[in-house]
Amino acid sequence: MILIKNGKILTMAGKTYESGCVLIDGSKIVDVAENLKPSPKDEVIDAKGMVVMPGIIDAHCHLGMFEDSMGFEGDDGNEDTDPVTPHLRAIDAINPMDRNFKEAYEAGVTTVMTGPGSANAIGGQFAIIKTYGIRVDDMIVKAPAAMKIAFGENPKTVYHSKNRMPSTRMGTAALIREALMKAVDYKERKEKANGDPEKMPAFDMKMEALLPVLRKEIPLKAHAHRADDMFTAIRIAKEFGLKLTLDHVTEGGLIVDILKKENIPLIVGPSFGERCKIELKELSFKTPGILSNAGLKIALMTDHPVIPIQHLVMSAAYAVKDGMKHEEALKAITINPAEILGVSDRLGSIETGKDADIAIFDGDPLDIMSRTTHVFINGKQVYEK
Repeated sequence: MILIKNGKILTMAGKTYESGCVLIDGSKIVDVAENLKPSPKDEVIDAKGMVVMPGIIDAHCHLGMFEDSMGFEGDDGNEDTDPVTPHLRAIDAINPMDRNFKEAYEAGVTTVMTGPGSANAIGGQFAIIKTYGIRVDDMIVKAPAAMKIAFGENPKTVYHSKNRMPSTRMGTAALIREALMKAVDYKERKEKANGDPEKMPAFDMKMEALLPVLRKEIPLKAHAHRADDMFTAIRIAKEFGLKLTLDHVTEGGLIVDILKKENIPLIVGPSFGERCKIELKELSFKTPGILSNAGLKIALMTDHPVIPIQHLVMSAAYAVKDGMKHEEALKAITINPAEILGVSDRLGSIETGKDADIAIFDGDPLDIMSRTTHVFINGKQVYEK
């Protein structure tokens, strides 16, 4: 077993130990307390003067999909030859050998939700994975974990240049509705067939991929910067009775009251960088604080490689600088994304029974001068400064 002692423990579960201990057995946390005595066989890490927190979670990125320093050969995030591709699976494109994985876990980012980009109206299946490993199959927390859909400029721009639909916001919404309507029909025909092969509809891989969405096993993950695009995503989700997360939410600060009423999980960012297109004109680190201070639960994202994944903590720090509460910013990269992604039974806080994903910092994690000293994933120390 491994005993981390004497550190300031940010459990993110409602309790902070100014000087506490965390006991790890195998891949799990087995105890958290003010004082735990090690056995002679325990490995002991003295974290005096340090801050111990849950492994950091990026709720929306493309890690392993757009590989570092490679250009086209490593660009596997957008199959922009067909605007409706629900049957694409992130796990078939993620390359854990990409050095950005190492940069992620060395910065304390231990779990990510990663998947296709926003070229297509329906882009495919996201996956939740740990950031340490060499084979993606062994890193999966949940796959599929969400179905990517995208509104606004990106699908319009990609397919307008190909002189095909969608070239308008109407076209994007219509393609998403059409696919969902076909999936509902496919699902109903399968249920009516009741296993009779003569009555079963012809196998359709795209429709099969949408069945977990219709069964509410996974949400639609909606790329939406503008307020009107968020409203379209909400409208479609309501029409079909589906789960939904709104991702990016760049104009969220303009529609706070409506978002509070709708009570839909929000994944906000990336807030660092240039306003390179019109739908980013409201881009600001003030947005996370505006939403959080209004009582909305949010997670922060890097959208890696838009913001390199090791700078997720930096993004949280800038959000605090622009009005977000310090504790809420920490929640937005730990327990909030765990809850929004549906994996809080395993991740997001330091509690007995959860995965031993832990990051230790030599100071306040949101002080950009602080550095990680130790990182654990599934109870294994994967980094030591």
